[in-house]
Amino acid sequence: MNRYLLFLLMLTCTNTFAAISRWVDSNGQVHYSDQIPPPDVQKKTLRTVEDTQASQEASSVGAPKTIAEREAELKKNEIAKKAAADKEAQKQAAAAAQKASCTSAQQNLNILNSGMRLMEADANGQIGYMDDNQRVQRIAQAQKDISANCK
Repeated sequence: MNRYLLFLLMLTCTNTFAAISRWVDSNGQVHYSDQIPPPDVQKKTLRTVEDTQASQEASSVGAPKTIAEREAELKKNEIAKKAAADKEAQKQAAAAAQKASCTSAQQNLNILNSGMRLMEADANGQIGYMDDNQRVQRIAQAQKDISANCK
């Protein structure tokens, strides 16, 4: 049984180093083969033996990483992902706060432009009506807030 397995492995390993060509015969049929095509047809080489050997050498140049190196790389990737997620969360929180400020400023401007008599408390806690000059100042401030927060 072991001899058959060894023979099978030898057969499969030899084909991996073969050059592969593509050619079209006189009937228009496309052939892919590791055999040399007839001399009267145009062939296109898809893979050569040198390409295969070069790719295997390139993959074997880097020594395999140890478990500690792989764990360190994994932790580094996890930290980078967490930092990116935190940055995105902060960005979304800032956008939500700016949207809330925009909505509040727009509501204030709508109330101020409604023409209703508005009351406000002064520094001593006394409630009084807002006069026209105060209303104009508050409208200007609301418009500044809208231009700053609503983009």
